[in-house]
Amino acid sequence: MAFTIHGLAVSQGIAIGHVHLVSHALLEVNHYHVAERYIAEEVARLNDAVATVHGELVGLKAATTLGQAHSEVGAFVDLQTMMLADPMLVDAARTLVEERRCNAEWALVQQMEHLVEQFDQIEDPYLRERKADVVQVVERLVKVLLGHPGHLPPKRRDGLGTIVVAHDLSPADTIGFRDHNIAGFITDVGGPTSHTAIVARNLSIPAVVGLHHVRHLVEEDELVIIDGTRGVVIVAPDQNIVEEYRLRRTELELERSKLNRLKDTRATTLDGEPIQLLANIEGPKDIATIRAVNADGVGLYRTEFLFIGRDTLPDEDEQFEAYRAVLKAMPGKPVTIRTFDVGADKALNTAEARFEPNPALGLRAIRYSLAEPQMFLTQLRALLRASVHGKLKIMIPMLAHANEIDQTLLLIDKARAELRAERIKFDESIDIGAMIEVPAAALSLGMFIRRLSFLSIGTNDLIQYTLAIDRSDEAVVHLYDPLHPAVLKLISGTIQAGVRFGMPVSVCGEMAGDPAYTQLLLGMGLRQFSMHPVNILEIKQQILRANLEELTPRVQRILRMDEQSKIREAMLKLGA
Repeated sequence: MAFTIHGLAVSQGIAIGHVHLVSHALLEVNHYHVAERYIAEEVARLNDAVATVHGELVGLKAATTLGQAHSEVGAFVDLQTMMLADPMLVDAARTLVEERRCNAEWALVQQMEHLVEQFDQIEDPYLRERKADVVQVVERLVKVLLGHPGHLPPKRRDGLGTIVVAHDLSPADTIGFRDHNIAGFITDVGGPTSHTAIVARNLSIPAVVGLHHVRHLVEEDELVIIDGTRGVVIVAPDQNIVEEYRLRRTELELERSKLNRLKDTRATTLDGEPIQLLANIEGPKDIATIRAVNADGVGLYRTEFLFIGRDTLPDEDEQFEAYRAVLKAMPGKPVTIRTFDVGADKALNTAEARFEPNPALGLRAIRYSLAEPQMFLTQLRALLRASVHGKLKIMIPMLAHANEIDQTLLLIDKARAELRAERIKFDESIDIGAMIEVPAAALSLGMFIRRLSFLSIGTNDLIQYTLAIDRSDEAVVHLYDPLHPAVLKLISGTIQAGVRFGMPVSVCGEMAGDPAYTQLLLGMGLRQFSMHPVNILEIKQQILRANLEELTPRVQRILRMDEQSKIREAMLKLGA
């Protein structure tokens, strides 16, 4: 009998296929005593496993270099390779083997659990979920130690793909499955920033995550359907349901092929208003994706990915080269680079660990930068040096106080003075802007408008802080609502302030890349959208269908509503 399971939709599309259950070696680990005379052999066994896994990761990295997998997967493999070499993992496990005379598998799992506890204290959702890298590296090691390297699903001959069902998936898993007609991913855990979600989106594979105990609800080779748009998994569907979803999938594929025709079409509304569609990126590796959709520029370059997961901070020259690479690849187009958004509680291995009772409200983003002025100054110098190679704009995250803006501008002036003294060229008129991502900023826009050149609304954090919701906490994630009237007032108020004072305002959070909100944002007055490159063509299609003269008064009526149910009802009519 068919039944339905609901989870988090993280990668759109429809997949129909047979279940392949991915087992977990960690569940099979036993603890046993090793005689003293065999300790050296046990350590050698651990060392051999490390060498084997390192070889596997090197091979996987080579696959990404040859273009056999998405470059973002390569970045995850790099991170796992670094974790494999981290003394806090393998060296600590060796010490456990020698001191407690235990087997290598158990030692690895004990150390893994210790490290995972540390990751659980991290506030940032993306960085907190990087604990999955630790788990997945240990899992690979344990599989080798146990002699169970795992198996890939066989290619099917019935025209249906394979639906991989797992507790969680690593990037390495996704690369290993690439030649086996994988149709979709389903996992017990995960969220919008988990490995499965990120890789699935970049490979355009439907995925639903956060299904809790799905591995115990389905059987190997059972027929399932994934609706990656609605977050639904249908188990054991009958033939009528299968045919219905085949038709839906065909319609989606046809729509996607039509979207590719819009690559070189300018994003202009029906009544002739031009709209900028910018891309959110993490580094030079994303340039090919930007070019594939002909984005108007970069609206958010997340520089923290240069800093995290490493033992030493990138020096000025390394940062300069990364920034310059993106600027040179985008000639004539704006590139907005955000200064690093990390905190003392996050994964900067060089920073001293500090306990914070509530890291979400602690030392992060610009607060951390101003607390570490030398590190910040190094980044500012690298940014200014890169500015001669393109249309660079510098964006500061999580500003909330006038003195934070003033201190930041003083440090930028200091970096300028140093470069002038060294006779190093830079753009003297570079634009400096701010992220609006806390309610205090959205309600105090005057101090931003008087001091800065542009604003960008980070809807993810703005919603989270406005509603006091941790969007990575599955227990309250249903309360995370972009259509809450308070959220809409903050967003529209920021956009309208920009219009009144002639200051450019963009949206770079998830709302900008969600077609459900495109017309709403247009009606608020938004003219700059920044999003993951894969969403640009779909948003462009929405813009080409919009008539601002008709849309604006309808949106203004929505903004006067104070109940979410009425707002949702009006939103349905807005898109009709």
